[in-house]
Amino acid sequence: MSDLNVQLPTAFDSFAEANAEDSGAGAKEYVHVRIQQRNGRKSLTTVQGLKKEFSYSKILKDLKKEFCCNGTVVQDPELGQVIQLQGDQRKNVATFLVQAGIVKKEHIKIHGF
Repeated sequence: MSDLNVQLPTAFDSFAEANAEDSGAGAKEYVHVRIQQRNGRKSLTTVQGLKKEFSYSKILKDLKKEFCCNGTVVQDPELGQVIQLQGDQRKNVATFLVQAGIVKKEHIKIHGF
């Protein structure tokens, strides 16, 4: 019999890239901005990796006011605190974090489509 290399399709894990990068020694601390699809055209934007000394609730309050959307802070056992916003706010969040001086532009990774 001949050996066939067959790859079976698997479910896409949007957090796999971040987990692989964080496992290496001396990995940079990135802020990951992702989009997650909900129902139909609805989506969520998640922000993960902000430093612990920042007040997530104050950042969320400013983001909600700036972009006229709703959001929440979720406590995840693996990822820590994650900010969730309604809609596709990836570019808006990235520019907001840089302009507010929270994160440098080089330390932001935007994931999604």
